[in-house]
Amino acid sequence: MRTVTNVIRILVGVLFIVSGLVKANDPLGLGYKMEEFFEVWNTSLQAGSFFAKDALIRLFQYLHGHSLALSVLMIALEIVAGVALLLGLWRRWVLNGLALLIVFFTFLTAYAFLSGKFRSCGCFGDCLPITPLASFLKDVALVLMIGWLIVFQRYIQPLFSHRANRMLFLLSIVFSFVFQWYMLRFLPAVDCLPYKVGKNIPEGMKIPAGAVPDSFAMKFIYEKDGKRYSFGISEFPSDLASYKFIDREQTLVRKGNAEAPIKGFSLTSDAGDVTEQVLAEPKAVLVFALDFKELNKWMPAFRNWYAQARSKNVPLFVVTPQVAQGKVLFNSAGLPEVVFLSCDNTAVKTAARANPTVMLVEKGTIRDKAAAPKADRILNRL
Repeated sequence: MRTVTNVIRILVGVLFIVSGLVKANDPLGLGYKMEEFFEVWNTSLQAGSFFAKDALIRLFQYLHGHSLALSVLMIALEIVAGVALLLGLWRRWVLNGLALLIVFFTFLTAYAFLSGKFRSCGCFGDCLPITPLASFLKDVALVLMIGWLIVFQRYIQPLFSHRANRMLFLLSIVFSFVFQWYMLRFLPAVDCLPYKVGKNIPEGMKIPAGAVPDSFAMKFIYEKDGKRYSFGISEFPSDLASYKFIDREQTLVRKGNAEAPIKGFSLTSDAGDVTEQVLAEPKAVLVFALDFKELNKWMPAFRNWYAQARSKNVPLFVVTPQVAQGKVLFNSAGLPEVVFLSCDNTAVKTAARANPTVMLVEKGTIRDKAAAPKADRILNRL
């Protein structure tokens, strides 16, 4: 039992650490996924009659507004709990904590799988996407393994001395938060999104060759003598002319994968859609800004970016879902000539994990991108 218990201990500990580290590379991405869960739950609650729905809606609205903080905390808990298990520290408390975590994760993955509303639950971030079913089965296996560890926890012994274990545990806490802070400030170390450097945006907007489209079954509704009939394409009666066509229905039979990596990327100005024109520029600087809450912090840097781009005749655009607000603020800052382009909120979130993110694009190909503190390197390439 001792050997089996310690093998399971290593598997569980490593899996939690790896899961946490993969998500720590992009904590904002997990925050967005949590927002999606909260939005779906609130939509379902609003349409239902659950007696406590008002309280739950308010709770999910609060959590939605603090999704990033919740994401950072959950990621840190995964890493720290995995380290504590491997070190053999506070085994009862750690195992109980892991049990609570995995029950919560199992609920999420079960909902993602059974509802069919999610392509991925975000359990391993965008770098290791797995289906909701695979995520759910993984969590069920972890429930069983953690249950085993709780029953046979007497075989779990400290890995090092008490002092060394505590020092390593403290370092894991510091690392888990500092690493996430760095990723949030300077963009993910490993970019697994469709807007990573080297990708061509127009190509990413196309459905990949060989992709399998969704498969639908079509039914046609007809009426005759006051009765309604439903026919498939190969089921029409010989006297169809005597029936009155009413409607048609289509049912999804098989979900395909015919989906472009880049979705919803459209740039519009006062003159209309300018996506093709912007992506055809030999060089263009795109400053993605989800909002302008911290504009005062990056406005001095923006003035430098704008001046350098103009001195080299390279167009610079501010891409944001909040064009009207941006124009007012930039006019007040003495920059009324800055060109703003409207873009879908989700597309901006996907393209820019820092607010703002500066991207150098050459004929639609992303040559470089950086968060504001490191954006000067991009301007040096103009």
